[in-house]
Amino acid sequence: MDKKDEKIELKDSERQPCEVWTRVMGYHRPVSSFNTGKKGEFYERKCFVESKCGLSK
Repeated sequence: MDKKDEKIELKDSERQPCEVWTRVMGYHRPVSSFNTGKKGEFYERKCFVESKCGLSK
């Protein structure tokens, strides 16, 4: 097997959590610091692309 074809797998002990930040009220904050309600609002958000919405020409 070539080096290119090798699949890299990490053990759970080698992993580290990914911290997700978002912009709220003009500044950036980690989602982990949100209260339960704000976390719920964050996860309900939907992403969009302006060109698909017909706003860009």
